[in-house]
Amino acid sequence: MTQTASQALARKWRPRDFDSLVGQDHVVRALSHALENQRLHHAYLFTGTRGVGKTTIARILARAVNCERGISKNPCGQCQACLEISQGRFVDLLEVDAATNTRVDEMRALLENAMYAPTAGRYKVYVIDEVHMLSTSAFNAMLKTLEEPPGHVLFILATTDPQKIPATVLSRCLQFGLRNLPPDLLADHLGHILKEEGIAHEPGALRLLAKAARGSVRDALSLTDQAIAYSAGTVGEAVVRQMLGSVDQQVVLQILNALASGDGKALLDIARGLAAVAAPFPAILDELAAVAYRLSVAVFAGGLNSDDPDDAALTGLQQTLTPEDLQLIYQIATHARADLHLAPEESIGFSMALIRMLAFKPGGQAPVVANAPARPLAPPVVATSVPVQEMPLAKPVVVEASPAFTGSAVEPDLPTPESWPLASQQIPAKGLTRQALVQAELVSVAREGAGIQFHLRTAIRPYTDASMVSRIEGLLSAHYGAPVKVTMTLGEAQQTAHAVHSENRRQAMEGAKKSLDEDPFLKGIQNLMGATVVPGSERTLNDIGPADV
Repeated sequence: MTQTASQALARKWRPRDFDSLVGQDHVVRALSHALENQRLHHAYLFTGTRGVGKTTIARILARAVNCERGISKNPCGQCQACLEISQGRFVDLLEVDAATNTRVDEMRALLENAMYAPTAGRYKVYVIDEVHMLSTSAFNAMLKTLEEPPGHVLFILATTDPQKIPATVLSRCLQFGLRNLPPDLLADHLGHILKEEGIAHEPGALRLLAKAARGSVRDALSLTDQAIAYSAGTVGEAVVRQMLGSVDQQVVLQILNALASGDGKALLDIARGLAAVAAPFPAILDELAAVAYRLSVAVFAGGLNSDDPDDAALTGLQQTLTPEDLQLIYQIATHARADLHLAPEESIGFSMALIRMLAFKPGGQAPVVANAPARPLAPPVVATSVPVQEMPLAKPVVVEASPAFTGSAVEPDLPTPESWPLASQQIPAKGLTRQALVQAELVSVAREGAGIQFHLRTAIRPYTDASMVSRIEGLLSAHYGAPVKVTMTLGEAQQTAHAVHSENRRQAMEGAKKSLDEDPFLKGIQNLMGATVVPGSERTLNDIGPADV
């Protein structure tokens, strides 16, 4: 007696109608309205990654338009047309794999039959999978038919790479982008299927399977089939984790606890233990980044998911890891994940990533290292400098000068050319008027009867316009409480607020570069890892520039 093989879950649980389709509500809603109102387009394009339902929706649509009970969003599934479409033997449903039928001759032969009326159904439905694989000549051959097909023809195109489809084809289709299913929805779907199948399972195992599937329903069901076979009928978390080579969450929590406490010895012990068992280092870095993300979201969105089995442990970490710590862990984990192939060995690259997470911890907290003298770690690689206002200035720019005003509140003293850079910033101006003041040099100032005469010089011609001069006169008059007359001439201007800040910034940057060059911690990293400071990436802690004047 011949025994038939059991059917794979991906085939057995393939949706037969729109109600059983998961995660594509936006597509279902649009197609349902079109079927109910009988306003069908002649060409549809479904895009999305593998296993999200492109071909499945095409077959459901073929049943909906050819059901013997009439066009409906709910095909009966019992008539001959519905049954034959489900079984893949309906004569008016032509499924073409464009990856193996790329030539123009094959496309022409296919389209020649489109002119003939359907044999058994209401519509002749062409489903062209991976349509982006067609040659340019094949696309050109189908354009005319695609634009004005016979009334009994329906084209359904599917692709994982819509960027490769000519715009002339895209413009002739209604396009629907199918979404990857989020892990929570996919895990719920797997739970429903396993419950119907009568197979025992653990929620943690389903979360692992859903995460490994990366949004693909078909991949999730295939992995579930594999887990059932691997575990002899029970889908348990430990078995699935072993099958997938997934990271034990406890390892990630141990790493984060060691980082939180600054325990360098414990951190390296964990790394050595993982190397001894050939742990999946890329997956561990991914999980570190994922947990850092979850904790960061919890900080700003108000708490963790109460359904998470690791909620208690993560809540404890939330109290010990600052938002800055989490940002650093996420950034180093993702960068190390991308650069892991560059390391001499994966275990070395992973260990260095953990060391960087600890060494660059915000606040300069020293790690706990066995048999090592205590020394504060250097801060993250950020250039340091003396605050701008304390920097010595090169001549002729002068910053430490006489105060801008030394007189009484009835009659303030006038600024000098030396004090003008500071005085010009105290005048309440905005926009272009402010820029004109901070980029002008004071040549002379004098009282003339009840008024004041200012002579300013600027290197920017538009600031000498009469309208600008008039606005400056109004500001200075209000500021000094007396009528002010301004003469603005064009020429080289050195003693300006803009020049002072530019010189401050230059000297601060030189000091920052020098401090980086002399920093022993940075030298150690450069010698150990061959690292270099990217020219132009240095920044001062007080990064004040002319635009901030």
